[in-house]
Amino acid sequence: MNITSQPLVSVVTPVYNEEKYLGECIESVLAQSYQNWDYTIVNNCSTDKSLEIARRYAARDPRIRIHDNERFLDMLANHNVAVRQISPASKYCKVVLGDDRLFPGCLEGMVAVGEAYPSAGIVSAYEQCGQQVRIKGLPVEQRLVDGRDACRQFLLEKLFLFGSQTSVLYRADLVRSRDPFYVETEMYADFESCFALLMTSDLGFVHEILTFSRPRPESIGAISADIGAHFGSLLGLLFAYGEKCLSGEEYKECLDRRSSEYYRFLGRRLLVDRDPSFWSYHKRTLTETGIGFSRVRLAKAAVGQVFGSMLNPKSTLESIRRFFRLKKIRNQQTRSVVLKAEANPGFSSENIEDGDQQIGRSRPA
Repeated sequence: MNITSQPLVSVVTPVYNEEKYLGECIESVLAQSYQNWDYTIVNNCSTDKSLEIARRYAARDPRIRIHDNERFLDMLANHNVAVRQISPASKYCKVVLGDDRLFPGCLEGMVAVGEAYPSAGIVSAYEQCGQQVRIKGLPVEQRLVDGRDACRQFLLEKLFLFGSQTSVLYRADLVRSRDPFYVETEMYADFESCFALLMTSDLGFVHEILTFSRPRPESIGAISADIGAHFGSLLGLLFAYGEKCLSGEEYKECLDRRSSEYYRFLGRRLLVDRDPSFWSYHKRTLTETGIGFSRVRLAKAAVGQVFGSMLNPKSTLESIRRFFRLKKIRNQQTRSVVLKAEANPGFSSENIEDGDQQIGRSRPA
Protein backbone atom coordinates (compact mmCIF):
# COMPACT_ATOMS: atom_id res chain seq x y z
CA MET A 1 0.00 0.00 0.00
CA ASN A 2 1.50 3.37 -1.04
CA ILE A 3 1.21 6.48 1.09
CA THR A 4 -1.50 8.13 -1.01
CA SER A 5 -3.82 5.14 -0.56
CA GLN A 6 -3.27 4.90 3.19
CA PRO A 7 -5.86 6.53 5.48
CA LEU A 8 -4.52 9.60 7.24
CA VAL A 9 -3.69 9.32 10.95
CA SER A 10 -3.59 12.49 13.02
CA VAL A 11 -1.13 12.13 15.90
CA VAL A 12 -1.30 14.61 18.78
CA THR A 13 0.94 15.18 21.80
CA PRO A 14 -0.09 17.52 24.65
CA VAL A 15 3.11 18.84 26.26
CA TYR A 16 3.97 20.65 29.46
CA ASN A 17 7.62 20.67 30.52
CA GLU A 18 8.67 17.42 28.87
CA GLU A 19 12.13 18.42 27.60
CA LYS A 20 13.70 15.27 29.07
CA TYR A 21 11.66 12.85 26.95
CA LEU A 22 9.97 14.86 24.20
CA GLY A 23 12.70 14.26 21.61
CA GLU A 24 12.41 10.52 22.16
CA CYS A 25 8.61 10.76 21.79
CA ILE A 26 8.84 12.70 18.49
CA GLU A 27 11.53 10.38 17.14
CA SER A 28 9.21 7.41 17.75
CA VAL A 29 6.56 9.01 15.52
CA LEU A 30 9.13 9.77 12.82
CA ALA A 31 10.29 6.13 12.96
CA GLN A 32 6.86 4.68 12.14
CA SER A 33 6.72 2.15 9.30
CA TYR A 34 3.34 3.72 8.45
CA GLN A 35 3.98 7.08 6.83
CA ASN A 36 0.66 8.79 6.12
CA TRP A 37 0.34 10.84 9.28
CA ASP A 38 0.33 14.42 10.44
CA TYR A 39 1.52 15.38 13.89
CA THR A 40 0.50 18.26 16.13
CA ILE A 41 2.41 19.05 19.31
CA VAL A 42 0.39 21.20 21.71
CA ASN A 43 2.63 23.22 24.00
CA ASN A 44 0.87 24.26 27.19
CA CYS A 45 3.08 27.24 28.10
CA SER A 46 6.06 25.08 29.03
CA THR A 47 8.75 26.81 31.05
CA ASP A 48 11.55 24.48 29.95
CA LYS A 49 12.92 23.73 26.44
CA SER A 50 9.91 21.71 25.25
CA LEU A 51 8.78 24.33 22.74
CA GLU A 52 12.32 24.77 21.40
CA ILE A 53 12.64 21.01 20.89
CA ALA A 54 9.25 20.79 19.14
CA ARG A 55 10.09 23.69 16.83
CA ARG A 56 13.39 22.09 15.89
CA TYR A 57 11.63 18.95 14.68
CA ALA A 58 8.83 20.91 12.96
CA ALA A 59 11.44 22.79 10.94
CA ARG A 60 12.77 19.48 9.62
CA ASP A 61 9.47 17.73 8.75
CA PRO A 62 6.44 19.54 7.27
CA ARG A 63 4.09 16.90 8.71
CA ILE A 64 4.83 18.28 12.21
CA ARG A 65 3.14 21.45 13.40
CA ILE A 66 3.09 23.28 16.72
CA HIS A 67 0.06 24.62 18.51
CA ASP A 68 1.28 26.99 21.22
CA ASN A 69 -1.37 27.81 23.83
CA GLU A 70 -1.64 31.52 24.58
CA ARG A 71 -2.30 30.79 28.25
CA PHE A 72 -1.74 27.86 30.58
CA LEU A 73 -4.69 25.47 30.59
CA ASP A 74 -5.86 22.93 33.12
CA MET A 75 -4.64 19.45 32.31
CA LEU A 76 -7.79 17.98 30.81
CA ALA A 77 -8.62 21.20 28.97
CA ASN A 78 -5.19 20.98 27.34
CA HIS A 79 -5.78 17.38 26.30
CA ASN A 80 -9.07 18.43 24.75
CA VAL A 81 -7.28 21.18 22.83
CA ALA A 82 -4.87 18.53 21.54
CA VAL A 83 -7.51 16.19 20.12
CA ARG A 84 -9.29 19.16 18.50
CA GLN A 85 -6.16 19.68 16.37
CA ILE A 86 -6.73 16.55 14.29
CA SER A 87 -6.97 17.09 10.55
CA PRO A 88 -10.45 17.22 8.95
CA ALA A 89 -9.13 14.64 6.49
CA SER A 90 -7.89 12.15 9.08
CA LYS A 91 -9.58 8.78 9.52
CA TYR A 92 -7.81 7.93 12.78
CA CYS A 93 -6.56 9.83 15.82
CA LYS A 94 -3.55 8.74 17.87
CA VAL A 95 -2.61 10.39 21.16
CA VAL A 96 0.97 9.92 22.36
CA LEU A 97 1.88 11.58 25.64
CA GLY A 98 5.08 13.61 25.73
CA ASP A 99 7.08 11.17 27.84
CA ASP A 100 5.80 8.04 26.07
CA ARG A 101 6.77 6.54 22.74
CA LEU A 102 5.43 4.34 19.96
CA PHE A 103 7.19 1.26 18.68
CA PRO A 104 7.87 1.37 14.91
CA GLY A 105 4.96 -0.85 13.84
CA CYS A 106 2.35 0.86 16.04
CA LEU A 107 0.39 2.89 13.48
CA GLU A 108 0.69 0.23 10.80
CA GLY A 109 -0.63 -2.52 13.06
CA MET A 110 -3.45 -0.48 14.53
CA VAL A 111 -4.63 0.95 11.21
CA ALA A 112 -4.63 -2.54 9.67
CA VAL A 113 -7.05 -3.78 12.34
CA GLY A 114 -9.15 -0.62 12.04
CA GLU A 115 -9.43 -1.12 8.28
CA ALA A 116 -10.22 -4.82 8.67
CA TYR A 117 -13.02 -4.11 11.15
CA PRO A 118 -15.02 -0.97 10.27
CA SER A 119 -17.15 -1.37 13.41
CA ALA A 120 -14.09 -0.84 15.63
CA GLY A 121 -14.23 2.64 17.15
CA ILE A 122 -11.09 1.97 19.20
CA VAL A 123 -8.06 -0.18 18.42
CA SER A 124 -5.88 -1.28 21.31
CA ALA A 125 -2.76 -3.41 21.80
CA TYR A 126 -0.40 -4.62 24.47
CA GLU A 127 1.37 -1.79 26.27
CA GLN A 128 4.78 -1.84 27.91
CA CYS A 129 4.67 0.21 31.11
CA GLY A 130 8.19 0.40 32.48
CA GLN A 131 9.31 -3.22 32.73
CA GLN A 132 5.79 -4.66 32.73
CA VAL A 133 3.42 -5.53 29.90
CA ARG A 134 -0.17 -4.45 30.46
CA ILE A 135 -3.43 -5.53 28.84
CA LYS A 136 -4.60 -9.07 29.45
CA GLY A 137 -7.10 -11.81 28.88
CA LEU A 138 -7.99 -11.80 25.18
CA PRO A 139 -7.55 -15.07 23.22
CA VAL A 140 -4.74 -14.72 20.68
CA GLU A 141 -7.00 -15.55 17.74
CA GLN A 142 -9.53 -12.81 18.61
CA ARG A 143 -9.03 -9.36 17.12
CA LEU A 144 -12.49 -7.83 17.62
CA VAL A 145 -14.58 -7.52 20.78
CA ASP A 146 -18.12 -6.21 21.05
CA GLY A 147 -17.79 -2.75 22.60
CA ARG A 148 -20.28 -3.22 25.41
CA ASP A 149 -18.89 -6.64 26.19
CA ALA A 150 -15.38 -5.13 26.46
CA CYS A 151 -16.76 -2.67 29.04
CA ARG A 152 -18.66 -5.46 30.78
CA GLN A 153 -15.52 -7.58 31.09
CA PHE A 154 -13.58 -4.55 32.35
CA LEU A 155 -16.13 -3.91 35.10
CA LEU A 156 -16.15 -7.60 36.01
CA GLU A 157 -12.32 -7.50 36.12
CA LYS A 158 -12.00 -10.31 33.59
CA LEU A 159 -10.43 -8.30 30.76
CA PHE A 160 -8.37 -5.13 30.68
CA LEU A 161 -8.16 -4.13 27.03
CA PHE A 162 -7.32 -0.42 27.09
CA GLY A 163 -4.65 1.30 29.14
CA SER A 164 -3.19 4.80 28.92
CA GLN A 165 -4.12 7.21 26.15
CA THR A 166 -0.97 6.28 24.28
CA SER A 167 -2.05 2.63 24.04
CA VAL A 168 -5.14 3.17 21.85
CA LEU A 169 -6.10 4.47 18.41
CA TYR A 170 -9.45 6.24 17.99
CA ARG A 171 -11.57 6.47 14.87
CA ALA A 172 -11.43 10.18 14.09
CA ASP A 173 -15.11 10.72 13.32
CA LEU A 174 -15.95 9.51 16.83
CA VAL A 175 -13.45 11.94 18.31
CA ARG A 176 -14.99 14.80 16.31
CA SER A 177 -18.51 13.84 17.40
CA ARG A 178 -17.68 14.16 21.10
CA ASP A 179 -16.90 17.64 22.41
CA PRO A 180 -15.30 17.82 24.84
CA PHE A 181 -13.68 14.49 24.13
CA TYR A 182 -12.39 14.12 27.69
CA VAL A 183 -14.82 14.94 30.48
CA GLU A 184 -12.95 17.63 32.37
CA THR A 185 -14.53 16.74 35.72
CA GLU A 186 -13.25 13.14 35.58
CA MET A 187 -9.72 12.29 36.71
CA TYR A 188 -9.69 8.99 34.81
CA ALA A 189 -11.09 10.67 31.74
CA ASP A 190 -9.36 8.38 29.23
CA PHE A 191 -11.22 5.35 30.60
CA GLU A 192 -14.49 7.29 30.53
CA SER A 193 -14.00 8.29 26.89
CA CYS A 194 -13.29 4.64 25.96
CA PHE A 195 -16.48 3.52 27.70
CA ALA A 196 -18.51 6.21 25.94
CA LEU A 197 -17.20 5.25 22.48
CA LEU A 198 -17.63 1.53 23.10
CA MET A 199 -21.33 1.95 23.84
CA THR A 200 -21.84 2.40 20.08
CA SER A 201 -18.79 0.71 18.54
CA ASP A 202 -16.50 -2.29 18.91
CA LEU A 203 -12.92 -2.68 20.07
CA GLY A 204 -10.21 -3.96 17.72
CA PHE A 205 -7.06 -5.50 19.13
CA VAL A 206 -3.50 -6.05 17.92
CA HIS A 207 -1.66 -8.88 19.66
CA GLU A 208 1.65 -7.04 19.75
CA ILE A 209 3.41 -4.64 22.15
CA LEU A 210 3.04 -1.37 20.26
CA THR A 211 3.49 1.41 22.83
CA PHE A 212 5.69 2.31 25.79
CA SER A 213 4.47 4.34 28.76
CA ARG A 214 6.79 5.61 31.42
CA PRO A 215 5.78 5.15 35.08
CA ARG A 216 6.50 8.34 37.00
CA PRO A 217 6.09 8.17 40.79
CA GLU A 218 5.65 11.94 40.97
CA SER A 219 2.98 12.09 38.25
CA ILE A 220 -0.59 13.22 38.77
CA GLY A 221 -1.82 9.75 37.85
CA ALA A 222 0.49 8.08 40.34
CA ILE A 223 -0.43 10.44 43.15
CA SER A 224 -4.12 10.02 42.34
CA ALA A 225 -3.73 6.24 42.55
CA ASP A 226 -1.91 6.64 45.86
CA ILE A 227 -4.74 8.67 47.36
CA GLY A 228 -7.31 6.19 45.99
CA ALA A 229 -8.96 8.41 43.38
CA HIS A 230 -9.52 5.36 41.18
CA PHE A 231 -12.09 3.94 43.62
CA GLY A 232 -14.45 6.84 43.04
CA SER A 233 -13.73 6.87 39.30
CA LEU A 234 -14.49 3.16 38.92
CA LEU A 235 -17.74 3.64 40.81
CA GLY A 236 -18.51 6.55 38.48
CA LEU A 237 -17.96 4.32 35.43
CA LEU A 238 -20.19 1.68 36.97
CA PHE A 239 -23.01 4.15 37.67
CA ALA A 240 -22.73 5.77 34.22
CA TYR A 241 -22.38 2.65 32.06
CA GLY A 242 -22.98 -0.44 34.19
CA GLU A 243 -26.69 -0.77 33.47
CA LYS A 244 -25.93 -0.56 29.73
CA CYS A 245 -23.60 -3.55 29.68
CA LEU A 246 -24.22 -5.61 32.84
CA SER A 247 -27.13 -7.78 33.93
CA GLY A 248 -28.97 -6.72 37.07
CA GLU A 249 -27.20 -9.40 39.10
CA GLU A 250 -23.78 -8.45 37.67
CA TYR A 251 -24.41 -4.78 38.42
CA LYS A 252 -25.26 -5.52 42.05
CA GLU A 253 -22.23 -7.80 42.41
CA CYS A 254 -19.94 -5.12 40.94
CA LEU A 255 -21.37 -2.40 43.16
CA ASP A 256 -20.96 -4.54 46.28
CA ARG A 257 -17.40 -5.51 45.33
CA ARG A 258 -16.31 -1.97 44.42
CA SER A 259 -17.83 -0.55 47.61
CA SER A 260 -16.11 -3.22 49.72
CA GLU A 261 -12.77 -2.61 48.00
CA TYR A 262 -13.14 1.11 48.62
CA TYR A 263 -13.79 0.63 52.34
CA ARG A 264 -10.98 -1.91 52.68
CA PHE A 265 -8.63 0.68 51.20
CA LEU A 266 -9.91 3.29 53.64
CA GLY A 267 -9.59 0.79 56.49
CA ARG A 268 -5.91 0.34 55.65
CA ARG A 269 -5.34 4.07 55.43
CA LEU A 270 -7.12 4.73 58.73
CA LEU A 271 -4.15 3.03 60.39
CA VAL A 272 -1.48 5.26 58.77
CA ASP A 273 -2.97 8.36 57.12
CA ARG A 274 -3.97 11.37 59.22
CA ASP A 275 -4.19 13.95 56.44
CA PRO A 276 -7.55 15.81 56.90
CA SER A 277 -7.78 16.67 53.19
CA PHE A 278 -7.46 12.97 52.32
CA TRP A 279 -10.45 12.09 54.47
CA SER A 280 -12.48 15.10 53.33
CA TYR A 281 -11.92 14.03 49.75
CA HIS A 282 -13.15 10.47 50.33
CA LYS A 283 -16.12 11.52 52.46
CA ARG A 284 -17.19 13.83 49.66
CA THR A 285 -16.62 11.20 46.96
CA LEU A 286 -18.65 8.54 48.75
CA THR A 287 -21.44 11.01 49.42
CA GLU A 288 -21.54 12.16 45.80
CA THR A 289 -21.69 8.58 44.50
CA GLY A 290 -24.75 7.94 46.66
CA ILE A 291 -23.07 5.20 48.68
CA GLY A 292 -22.45 7.52 51.60
CA PHE A 293 -19.67 7.66 54.13
CA SER A 294 -20.19 5.28 57.08
CA ARG A 295 -17.97 5.50 60.15
CA VAL A 296 -19.27 2.12 61.28
CA ARG A 297 -18.32 0.49 57.99
CA LEU A 298 -14.92 2.21 58.08
CA ALA A 299 -14.28 0.95 61.60
CA LYS A 300 -15.21 -2.61 60.60
CA ALA A 301 -12.89 -2.39 57.60
CA ALA A 302 -10.04 -1.16 59.80
CA VAL A 303 -10.60 -4.00 62.28
CA GLY A 304 -10.58 -6.44 59.37
CA GLN A 305 -7.25 -5.04 58.23
CA VAL A 306 -5.81 -5.45 61.74
CA PHE A 307 -6.83 -9.12 61.85
CA GLY A 308 -5.51 -9.59 58.33
CA SER A 309 -2.17 -8.11 59.33
CA MET A 310 -1.91 -10.64 62.14
CA LEU A 311 -2.39 -13.46 59.65
CA ASN A 312 0.04 -12.00 57.12
CA PRO A 313 2.45 -9.68 58.97
CA LYS A 314 5.09 -9.74 56.21
CA SER A 315 2.67 -8.41 53.59
CA THR A 316 1.32 -5.79 55.99
CA LEU A 317 4.80 -4.57 56.88
CA GLU A 318 5.68 -4.24 53.21
CA SER A 319 2.45 -2.27 52.55
CA ILE A 320 3.31 0.15 55.35
CA ARG A 321 6.86 0.55 54.07
CA ARG A 322 5.54 1.18 50.54
CA PHE A 323 3.15 3.83 51.86
CA PHE A 324 5.93 5.74 53.60
CA ARG A 325 8.28 5.37 50.61
CA LEU A 326 5.61 6.87 48.40
CA LYS A 327 4.95 9.57 50.95
CA LYS A 328 8.60 10.63 50.70
CA ILE A 329 8.48 10.76 46.90
CA ARG A 330 5.10 12.47 46.72
CA ASN A 331 5.65 15.23 49.19
CA GLN A 332 2.81 16.87 51.07
CA GLN A 333 2.73 19.86 48.75
CA THR A 334 2.21 17.83 45.56
CA ARG A 335 -0.26 15.52 47.28
CA SER A 336 -2.24 18.53 48.47
CA VAL A 337 -2.30 19.95 44.95
CA VAL A 338 -3.91 16.75 43.65
CA LEU A 339 -6.38 16.50 46.52
CA LYS A 340 -7.35 20.11 45.95
CA ALA A 341 -7.59 19.42 42.23
CA GLU A 342 -9.83 16.40 42.81
CA ALA A 343 -12.12 18.65 44.83
CA ASN A 344 -12.17 21.23 42.03
CA PRO A 345 -12.86 19.60 38.64
CA GLY A 346 -10.87 20.82 35.67
CA PHE A 347 -7.81 21.11 37.87
CA SER A 348 -4.49 22.70 37.08
CA SER A 349 -1.31 20.66 37.20
CA GLU A 350 0.95 23.69 37.04
CA ASN A 351 2.41 23.05 40.50
CA ILE A 352 3.15 19.35 40.02
CA GLU A 353 6.85 18.58 39.82
CA ASP A 354 8.04 18.03 36.24
CA GLY A 355 4.60 19.02 34.93
CA ASP A 356 3.68 15.42 34.20
CA GLN A 357 0.14 15.47 32.84
CA GLN A 358 -0.87 11.84 32.66
CA ILE A 359 -4.43 10.62 33.02
CA GLY A 360 -5.39 7.17 34.16
CA ARG A 361 -1.78 6.12 33.93
CA SER A 362 -1.38 4.29 37.24
CA ARG A 363 -3.35 1.21 38.07
CA PRO A 364 -4.44 0.42 41.62
CA ALA A 365 -1.72 -1.28 43.70
